[in-house]
Amino acid sequence: MLFGLDGVEIGLIIVFLSLFAGILSGFPVAFAISGAGVFAFTIIAFLDSTGVLVHNVVDAGSQAYRDLVAAGVRPDSISTFRYPDLPTVAQPLFERGWETAMDRNLSFIVNRMNERVFAGQSIETLLAVLMFVMMGITLERSKIANDLLTTMARVFGPLPGGLAVSVVVVGAFLAASTGIVGATVVTMGLLSLPTMLRNGYSPELSTGVIAASGTLGQIIPPSIVIVLLGTLAGDLYSAAQEARAHSFGCSDALTYLGRPAVVSVGTLFQAAMLPGILLAVLYAGYAFCFALFNPSKAPAVHVEYAGGEARTRGETMTWFVLVPVLVIGGAFLLAEVGVIGSQSLQVDAFSEASQGAVLRTNVSDSCRAAMIELHGQAKWDLAVQQQQAITAAGGQTESVRLSAEQVEQLRQFKLAEAAPIGTGVATIFVLLMLVLAAARGAKPSANAEPLIIGAAGAVLGLLADVFFIRPDTSAMSTFLIIALPLAVTLWGCRHAAMRLAENELIRVVFPPLVLIVAVLGSILGGITNPTPAAALGAAGAIMLAAYRKLRERGQSGRIIINATFAVVIMILIGANFDVRINSSSVGLENWIAFLVAYGCFLYAAFGLAYSGWVLFKGGVLSPVVRETAKVTSMVFTILIGSQLLNLVVISFGGEHYIQTFLRSFDNEFTVFLLVMLVLFILGFVLDFLEIIYIVIPIVGPVIYGGTFDPKWVTIMIAVNLQTSFLTPPFGFALFYLRGVAPASVTTGHIYRGIVPFVLIQVVGLAILWFVPGIVTIVPNLMPN
Repeated sequence: MLFGLDGVEIGLIIVFLSLFAGILSGFPVAFAISGAGVFAFTIIAFLDSTGVLVHNVVDAGSQAYRDLVAAGVRPDSISTFRYPDLPTVAQPLFERGWETAMDRNLSFIVNRMNERVFAGQSIETLLAVLMFVMMGITLERSKIANDLLTTMARVFGPLPGGLAVSVVVVGAFLAASTGIVGATVVTMGLLSLPTMLRNGYSPELSTGVIAASGTLGQIIPPSIVIVLLGTLAGDLYSAAQEARAHSFGCSDALTYLGRPAVVSVGTLFQAAMLPGILLAVLYAGYAFCFALFNPSKAPAVHVEYAGGEARTRGETMTWFVLVPVLVIGGAFLLAEVGVIGSQSLQVDAFSEASQGAVLRTNVSDSCRAAMIELHGQAKWDLAVQQQQAITAAGGQTESVRLSAEQVEQLRQFKLAEAAPIGTGVATIFVLLMLVLAAARGAKPSANAEPLIIGAAGAVLGLLADVFFIRPDTSAMSTFLIIALPLAVTLWGCRHAAMRLAENELIRVVFPPLVLIVAVLGSILGGITNPTPAAALGAAGAIMLAAYRKLRERGQSGRIIINATFAVVIMILIGANFDVRINSSSVGLENWIAFLVAYGCFLYAAFGLAYSGWVLFKGGVLSPVVRETAKVTSMVFTILIGSQLLNLVVISFGGEHYIQTFLRSFDNEFTVFLLVMLVLFILGFVLDFLEIIYIVIPIVGPVIYGGTFDPKWVTIMIAVNLQTSFLTPPFGFALFYLRGVAPASVTTGHIYRGIVPFVLIQVVGLAILWFVPGIVTIVPNLMPN
């Protein structure tokens, strides 16, 4: 043994030293990782071939080992860590020689690239990274962040610490639109740091709040960190729980867990919402409290407000709070009493299969004992009772095709029970009424007649649905019936939009807010997965940036606005008409709907191409494309290089050695706390990409193979990485900020300013540790 260390331990040290040396060498990280793998493998193979490196394993033929197995100890839990007194035997690191290991690595790297990069299931999710990056860079380069910061400063500036609070709000806003930490920190540093210093803010608070708010992109969706973590977490959790089930004698993870072992990126986005908001609130709360106790270091700033007229407090409360609450509350009340609801007459042609027991009960004795330990005796007894009842009733009934008479009978029942007002119609008119109310509040002195007429049209539209539209009314007839009241309401909303456009806060915040709601809403609501939503976000960001560029030149953005409406019309047609024209029989209504939707699609495509041309002529598109290509190529190159480095660690038993060491602890919390500590330390010197692709695959089978909720595990890792990127002296966010800070701001200012926010991060981690429901409540409430 060399230096008294096991050969695998020496190999791991060589790998990590090679990795750190490659990163510090100045070569691009994406190539340094793969180079470190080749270099480390060469050294380890040479030392192994000379007999210097020896690995000690438990002697499976010894009497002590056989006694442990006979006592009921599972062989996979027997190791030198848990039983250090067991006899061991020495063996080389590469059992069949380093040549065989190298051949296996080369073949494995090709297979892994095919599975994870080129043709695997995760490639669709990884494509979302490219489009989220483009979305963020486009919004950054279009100077929308500058407008947001200026506007938020006017809103929060008069408060104690108002500029710092505005930085947190804009940081969270940018995090939800970019998901890129470096871009957010640099943008906020360039825009807000000089303003804060000029208004008397202390350098410590200014730099601390900028660096901390910039890292919110690590956790607030659409976070690239969560996208990349999610692609790994799904595979790791599924494989780890499958192995766990088999170790207990269960046939599969579904039997053991009582649910599929699945976790998706969309679910992780849902889980990350509240933790991200929690951290933003903690940041803003600290800034406000700091200003209360140190008013000279965070003074209130009155920024001149341009645009919009003065309103009384009563007018503000009436039109921005009271009326929206009444409209939304009234809609929910009508839904509760059955006036608003589904009018769908769609009937399944097959009967429902009978509900099975909450758990499978036809399992082996060892699996039953493990399931009782996991779910509790009460749930197992309930499953047994349910299964006995199902058996007594003749067994579980299968789904069968219904006859035409049965289908029609079910359809007539749904027709009789349908609500008078459809959910879709009610949603449209409620949203339009909220626009009318906001316009009245934005400009109370203007003539209210157009808004009143628009509101009357919305009421008439709802009444038309009650008296003239039945659930079996065709989509085209429904449109013709509500066309007149809808046109009246839209006429009022046109006047409302012109008034809202005069309000600077609404004009600046509303467009990107709509984009964020459209992207995240489609994911969090379970409507689509992240990749189509990312495509929508990238296209929306391009059109939004082009519209802003046209307004700067004094040109009309009508084409882009019309293209946006074309997308909305296309979505509404798809939700209400069957546009599948390749069916055996297509009615006239569906043909008309298809042609209108196709025309909207062509116009929307033209609007997107026109937006791209505007940005290209304005010198914005080229740097956006270059930066997007640079970031995404770095991500995928690091993915390939990290797979090679992982295979090197696997080839000499390093991965198995680390996992065996972690499994030697009896307490799950101890293992996870140890992993979190290691990730925190590695975050000082490694970027999140290297940690995700190199470290997580090694420790993942252990931390995802226990009883912890995989969503909670993944979000805790993301928040932990965010903390490590803030911590002096190596936090990446600090280096980003140091690169754009003026000379008057020293490194000491940055380090002292970030310490309170690191403590806030630790408090946030502690809150998530002791109250895991913060992570799981949103996914449990929302569809997946």
